[in-house]
Amino acid sequence: MTFNGILQIVLYLIVLVAITKPLGWYMARVFQGQPVGIDRVLRPVERIFYRLCGTREDEEMDWKTYALALLLFSVAGIIFVYVLQRIQGSLPLNPQAFASVGPDSSFNTAVSFVTNTNWQGYGGEVTMSYLTQMLGLAVQNFVSAASGIAVLVALIRAISRRSSQTIGNFWVDLTRATLYVLLPISIVFALILVSQGVIQNFNPYKDVALLQPTSYQTAVLDTDGNPVKDASGNPQTQTVAVTTQSLPMGPAASQVAIKHLGTNGGGFFNANSAHPFESPNALTDFLELLAETSIAAGLTYMFGKMVGDTRQGWAIFIAMMVMFVVLIFGAYAAESQANPKITALGVDAAASEVNPGGNMEGKEVRFGIARSSLFAVATTVTSTGAVNSMHDSFMPLGGFMPLFAMHLGETVLGGVGSGLYGMLAFAIVAVFVAGLMVGRTPEYLGKKIEAFDMKMVSIAILIMPCIVLLGMAAAVLSESGRATVFNPGTHGFSEIMYAFTSAGNNNGSAFAGIGVNTSFYNTALGLTMLFGRFWFALPILALAGSLARKKLVPAGPGTLPTHTPLFVTMLIGVVVIVGALSFIPVLALGPVVEHLLLFP
Repeated sequence: MTFNGILQIVLYLIVLVAITKPLGWYMARVFQGQPVGIDRVLRPVERIFYRLCGTREDEEMDWKTYALALLLFSVAGIIFVYVLQRIQGSLPLNPQAFASVGPDSSFNTAVSFVTNTNWQGYGGEVTMSYLTQMLGLAVQNFVSAASGIAVLVALIRAISRRSSQTIGNFWVDLTRATLYVLLPISIVFALILVSQGVIQNFNPYKDVALLQPTSYQTAVLDTDGNPVKDASGNPQTQTVAVTTQSLPMGPAASQVAIKHLGTNGGGFFNANSAHPFESPNALTDFLELLAETSIAAGLTYMFGKMVGDTRQGWAIFIAMMVMFVVLIFGAYAAESQANPKITALGVDAAASEVNPGGNMEGKEVRFGIARSSLFAVATTVTSTGAVNSMHDSFMPLGGFMPLFAMHLGETVLGGVGSGLYGMLAFAIVAVFVAGLMVGRTPEYLGKKIEAFDMKMVSIAILIMPCIVLLGMAAAVLSESGRATVFNPGTHGFSEIMYAFTSAGNNNGSAFAGIGVNTSFYNTALGLTMLFGRFWFALPILALAGSLARKKLVPAGPGTLPTHTPLFVTMLIGVVVIVGALSFIPVLALGPVVEHLLLFP
């Protein structure tokens, strides 16, 4: 690790902390129906959406109706995005004349974007038309993120209310999250990205001359596509000169902005934020990092503001940041070590400020080791899934960090909305454990935590490990699952683990050395994403309905204060212990064993 690298990480953390309170304050006012300065422009638009939804702003729902609205909206989104891909070949805004997408890939992608996962088994610039990117994928980047925020707002509302049968209106919360939070910030962010060189156009792809032409050897094929052999039976080869390159175009900046702000991830281009058309320089890399963590961080302050005690929000935020910092520096330390296998070959790059003798495989030289490590952890703790380096090329313990970040279950910042309601589920577990210690019914913010509440919390917390481990088992045991794992042994096992962990946590990043655009993986990962999103959100809404009906209980001598360092420590302990107990055995078989095999 270098002083320069540590300084970049510290600067990012300082800016993130600085914007948490003002952004949280703004969002609290939005969801409490208070003026926020842009109401005169957006209120008429907001009312139009309510008419389209057939709802009234003051009409509230119980948790079952709220959950049904969420499910119906999501199913409609999946059907729309699926159909759009299946017929894109006959639709406009397709200058490259891309064919329609196959059924299993269309299913996987539709589920992926509706569940805020943005897992991609395809290359964006060689598969999706501009219309599909904008009308299908970019729209879901907004509304899937807004759906997560809406579920969180319903839970916060339930905690702050007493003896209520309702938890708000899904359509109102969805509209406000989109119109007042995601859309304005995305517009500003997209304009900044365009100013820095991120492309935004509808032009066909451009062929440009290479500054340094190159060539390669390829097999000579007959008219049937079979290799031609010489008299000795050896395949004949020919030299192919490469003098031009096709540069992809398209409306990238608008999608890049919301994919980071909404913790969606994915990429307009296959190389994602390592591509210079998505992230041209160090400033855009820094802003994208900040964007993918800012709303998730601000929601913690919003939580404190809406429950009437900002100390509660800061306690949650501190717990998140402690784990975040440990994961960042754990990854940075691991990637700062040279790969002994490469060192033994004598081909290590010369040490420099960008590469001080560490592992530069799979990394952009524009960003170096520190920024790549920071981005890898930030994108996995937030369920964003965008990347500026290839996680598959990390050192074993470097890859361990983003993997374990996801194994903590969307609690360290997490996806917008889903991260905080996941952490609140763990907070309830922490007060339940404390209640057992003193023999008193546990309470959280004046609400007694009873049997039904703990059942819902348990389902929400345990569903992710269950579906991830079951999916891994199915892939390892089936021939279809093993067929496209191109790296043998422990690393191939880690790739399977990463794929199902990413899908189960609605993250979307990947260890790239595995072929996932197959019927098996498109179907298995699609189902994993569905369960990971909705079997997590629905118990949270049931918990919200239960908490809203409860009366406030005055704090007593046995009540655990939930804003103190003691509670923060307990909360971190519960999150880490659950993650470790669920996944340490498989992590030991993957990255841990791989690390040990590096050394003789």
